[in-house]
Formats: sequence, structure tokens, C-alpha cells
Amino acid sequence: MPVQTKTKDDVFEAIDKYNVRFVRFWFTDILGFPKSFAVNTNELDGAFTEGMGFDGSSIEGFAQIHESDMVFRPDPSTFKIIPWRQQENAVARMFGDILNPDGTPYEGDPRQVLKRNLSRIKDKGYTFYTGPELEFFYFKNDQGTEILDKGGYFDLTTLDAASDLRRDTVLALDSMGIDVEFSHHEVAPSQHEIDLRYNDALAMADTVMTYKITVKEIAHRYGYHASFMPKPIFGQNGSGMHVHQSLFQGKKNIMYSAGDSFHLSDDGKNYIAGLLKHAPEITAVTNQWINSYKRLVPGYEAPVYICWARRNRSALVRVPMYKPGKEVATRVEFRSPDPGANPYLAFSVMLAAGLAGMANKYELPEPQEKNIFHMSEQERLDAGIYSLPGSLNDALALTEKSELVKEALGEHTFKAFVENKKAEWDAYRINVTKWELDRYLPIL
Repeated sequence: MPVQTKTKDDVFEAIDKYNVRFVRFWFTDILGFPKSFAVNTNELDGAFTEGMGFDGSSIEGFAQIHESDMVFRPDPSTFKIIPWRQQENAVARMFGDILNPDGTPYEGDPRQVLKRNLSRIKDKGYTFYTGPELEFFYFKNDQGTEILDKGGYFDLTTLDAASDLRRDTVLALDSMGIDVEFSHHEVAPSQHEIDLRYNDALAMADTVMTYKITVKEIAHRYGYHASFMPKPIFGQNGSGMHVHQSLFQGKKNIMYSAGDSFHLSDDGKNYIAGLLKHAPEITAVTNQWINSYKRLVPGYEAPVYICWARRNRSALVRVPMYKPGKEVATRVEFRSPDPGANPYLAFSVMLAAGLAGMANKYELPEPQEKNIFHMSEQERLDAGIYSLPGSLNDALALTEKSELVKEALGEHTFKAFVENKKAEWDAYRINVTKWELDRYLPIL
């Protein structure tokens, strides 16, 4: 039975019950890389009341060395026993918030960025739900892309290493109270997907980080490597993180309307229109790596064309078909993000785009149910269908000019993110690749 805690008293009861000796505090830098430090349970009471100080100057996107003092304050509702560290003395983890020494929220903390964006909808009583679908690959090791299986989409394969890895990962997630809807083999060889049941965006961002760490830890226990790299194998489908999202007011799904032909409310339509309009400028956040744009190309199921549909999976935004009696399931699926994104920042900019559509009453164009990959360039232009940025550099140029992204991320995180991505592009731009050597050295 997963541990359920809400208060610090619940945490201390769980510590006694499960003989927990250490608690690891988890957080991320601006790129979404997990960071952690462990505390003795004897120090936990002080962490709850005053926080635990640490040096943030070496954390990407955090403070400069002259202002490096940071404080971590744990969130007791995130306390979970770590299943792969089960020994005589258990180890637990908690997410939390990064604060300045005076106790104010630190603006460079991605979790605080998402909390600030969620606070924008609290006055209307809205809850932002997300349900991401993360794909990943299993490889023999982290030195190459030697696969573990040759299965395809939904293949029922004989028992092999990949089947065991996926099963044990689902069991580990279940033990941490993370609801898994289903898991299956994906299209590419050695590619898999474990789908999570939707939750409020903050809890889900924490869950995404836990999911990625768990997938990697279980693979490591077997001596293999799990990768969330967007496009690790040339000629095969890349890994996406389709994000289902909806807005509720209490138990009412505000995206649903019974009288509409698409069963979408005006708010729902405006939200989709906001995602479509602002998709180019948020792409550097939802697809933040050089490699992300090797996935965002036509022909490999990744959406690159800015339009929406119900059945059409070549569209950027999909609205799953309405089922009678399932009004609460009405949702929007934004299909371009990949699992290399920082979930706290990605959820923030998607919400900001949707809310901009609602606030400004953006008009939703007609859905596109044709296979857009099979349309000519002129047919797409005639239909008003444009493409996402084709490279990190192109995406970053749009992001850098975006007031929407700057407001969503906050001045500090926005500036640090843009600077980091510019440095990544410059490092890539001046590198001489094997492809260039193979192509040009013999003929030039």
C-alpha cells in the first residue's frame, strides 16, 4: 500500500512505520535535470519549519556565486518510499520549493514557476489537469543505441529483458502511489510507453520527474540504459510526450459543451486556438534540445504542422472523440512536446498559451482531418497550415521575442533559459560532425 501523507506529522508517522533513515530532497534545475541531497531524519523537523540551506551557485539557471545561498523547504504531501532503495533502513524522497534566505519564493525554481502560473487561475476556481504520455527507449548501455527488442506498436512479444523492465517499472511506480493507466510497446524497436492517469499539473510535474528517474533506475538495476532522448535512432520514430490537458471548475469540465458539434465550449475552443497561435514561440521550452528537432520532421508521426483535429494524429492538437456520458474526459492533446522537456516549464507555457486564447477570445479555425503529411506545400498554405520551427535556433529566436513566454517563466528563468540554449546552439554550430566528414571529406 503506497504511503499517503499530507502533513509533516503524517511524514514522521511514516518514517517510524517504515524505518526510514534518510530522506532525499528532490528538485530540478531550469533544464529539468533532477537534483538531490539527502538529510538525516533527525534534521527533518528543522527542514519543515526553517528549510535546509544549500549553495545554489552550481545549479544551472540558479543564483550567481555572490548570491548563492538557497533554502529548500520540503512538501510533506510528496513523501514517498523509494522502492529501488529498499534495505534494512528505507530511503524516502520529497519534492519541495526553493526559497531565498528571507523565505520568499526563489524565482529561478521551476516548481515555483509552475505554482505561480497555476495561481493565475485560482481566483476563478480552476484546476489545470495534465496527462502526459512519455515514450522512451531501452538500450544495452549509454555508449550506443544497441536495442533490446525488435517489437513494434502494441506487439505482444515473448518474454525478454524489455518486457521485464517495463513490468518492474510499472510495479515500482504503483508502489509510490503513481497511477498507471496502461503500458505498451511503441512503434520503434526497443521503444516503450507507460501512460499516467491525469492529475493536477503540479502533482503531475512531480510525477513526470519521478517517472523518468524510476524508468532509468529500474533499467540500471538490470544493467541496461533507458533514454528519453527525443530522436536517438536515425530512420526510426522519436520519443514524444503528448500532453493531454483540461480545465475544471470544481467537478465541471469547462472545455465541454453538450450543444456544440465538437462538444467543445467557447473556452475550450479559445484554449485550443491559444495553443495553436503561440505554439511556435513556446516550442523552445517544450522541445528544448538540438536533438528535439530531429524528431519534429514529417514522416515519423511527430506533429510539425500547426492545426487541430479530432481523429487526425498528424495534427499538432488533437481533441479525442467525445463519448456519451464522459463529459469529464473532454480534453486537448498537445502532441509536439518531447520527454526531454522540463515538465514544470512546459506545463507553464502551455497553460499560458491556452489562457491567452481564452482571455483574448482567439477564433478557432476549422479542424483538418486529412493526413497533412500527404498534402503538398501549396495545399497546406492554402489551408492556412504552417509549420513549427525547424531547429532550436529558429525556435529560440521566436521565444526570445515572446512576451507570453517571458511572463510565464518570469524574468530570471526566461533569461537563464535563453542564455543556456544559445550556448548549446553555438556549441553545436561550431562542431564538425561525422556526417559532415563522411559526406564532404572525400569530395572537397
